[in-house]
Amino acid sequence: MANIIVIANQKGGVGKTTTSINLAAALCEMGKKTLLVDLDSQGNASSACGLSQNETPPTVYDLLLGEAESKECIIRAKEDGFDIVPSNRDLMAAEIQLLELEDRELVLKKALEDAAMDYEFIIIDSPPSMNILTLNALAFAKHLIIPVQCEYYALEGMTGMLESIYQIKESINPKLDLMGVVRTMYDSRNSLSVEVSAQLKKYFHDKLFWTFIPRNVRLAEAPSHGMSALKYDPDCTGSKAYLSLAKEVVKKTMES
Repeated sequence: MANIIVIANQKGGVGKTTTSINLAAALCEMGKKTLLVDLDSQGNASSACGLSQNETPPTVYDLLLGEAESKECIIRAKEDGFDIVPSNRDLMAAEIQLLELEDRELVLKKALEDAAMDYEFIIIDSPPSMNILTLNALAFAKHLIIPVQCEYYALEGMTGMLESIYQIKESINPKLDLMGVVRTMYDSRNSLSVEVSAQLKKYFHDKLFWTFIPRNVRLAEAPSHGMSALKYDPDCTGSKAYLSLAKEVVKKTMES
């Protein structure tokens, strides 16, 4: 059974999709068979893997609504070695349609349970809000990673996020665990980044990953080339940081 990890934060612009793509790529680089699930209707993870919004095969929308099986939706990322269940704007309609179903929060889990047997890791890129899609991701996952931007208002919305996780753990998924918080867009030359990092250490203690993700131009450029930073520039600081994060993730899954 795969280690299922959801990357989530109710606050947008924190590096959630960048973390999802590059963590999947780094795990793959380590020889781990990995599936990336794009559960964001913007489809940014899919396009960053070289998939056009207009030419995608059956997507996570079709999977959630029972119009396609998992094996029909899973394809290989064009440049990276991991598999992906792509997304596009059709997924916006699923948010409404899922609300009409029984056990609506378990649809993703039921749709991917069989596929989970074929992978060592499943990484889920969730929307930047606590909607029915994010709820499905958290109901399916065993682990949660929260990317937090090392800038002003970094902790904004975190209380609500942590409360939601507690409620989901109590009522839907008792196995859900906060694997850790990862600092993104970190700049050691910036006193604010250092200050926010210190706040995060004080608040999360051992739930804060040692690895931090730096501000890095190559990380920002890679999606426009349809690949992860690890493929675009394996020697950049961003790629090395995500390889380090992947090693921490593997270690934590072995310990859990």
